[in-house]
Amino acid sequence: MPVARPLAAILAAIALALPATLVAALPASAAPAHDNTLLGTPQAAAHAHNDYEQNRPLYDALAHGFTSVEADVWLVDGELLVAHDLEDVRPGVTLESLYLDPLDDLVSGRAGSVYPGWESGFQLLVDIKGDAEQTWAAIEAELGEHRSMLSRFSNGRVLQGAVSVVVSGNRPLATMEADRQRLSFYDGRATDLGSALPSSLMPLVSNNWTQLFTWLGVGEMPPAERTKLRDYVATAHQQGARVRFWATPDLPGAAREAVWAELADAGVDHINTDDLPALEAFLTARG
Repeated sequence: MPVARPLAAILAAIALALPATLVAALPASAAPAHDNTLLGTPQAAAHAHNDYEQNRPLYDALAHGFTSVEADVWLVDGELLVAHDLEDVRPGVTLESLYLDPLDDLVSGRAGSVYPGWESGFQLLVDIKGDAEQTWAAIEAELGEHRSMLSRFSNGRVLQGAVSVVVSGNRPLATMEADRQRLSFYDGRATDLGSALPSSLMPLVSNNWTQLFTWLGVGEMPPAERTKLRDYVATAHQQGARVRFWATPDLPGAAREAVWAELADAGVDHINTDDLPALEAFLTARG
């Protein structure tokens, strides 16, 4: 009995036979998966906040060189549906259809990397909405179907893959910590800095910017807050964790540019934005 091909693969095959002018108008899931022209220059610090709200989830991020994207998921009738709010979920708009299937296609078509020659890997940040335990179990089960492309934790060791899945939002810490064979990792918070959580469990620490800092980009950053930011980043890096903040200013203008500059200067690993072209231009200008 023939194995059914994923819808994304079928659409990609159709797209390959179409004129380029028509391909440009197709939704993300229909774009040819192995066309290198869809990729921008990878930017290590570029994180697409709520990526699923872009016109072409995942593909717009890739076109702008983003190396980290974020998806909110709800477990509904056994499906991991992607949306910010429960009332916005739609059947078929799933973690697998928007992210896992396309990334698997990309990795298998590019010799084990999302971006050709990019060795630092790609991060998929999955924000759990709703029940932590049940949703994480469903995520792990679904990731099992894509394990060949994934970083994984196995009996005390991290085996690096092309894509690393980090779980944010409602995270079942104790369950994740006890699991000796898992395909996802824990997104920590500021309160986890200095804890005993190893990087093999917690490779990322994220926090609401406004919970830690009062400066929002107007005028000079207070020296005490600049020192606090750099100490925070240094502490996280010493623990083996990368750093991300959400709720930083994201409207176009001098305030956003000033905050981005301070984040970059401090060594923040992932700069959070909904404005993909603007952050790409900012990071490119910095070299």
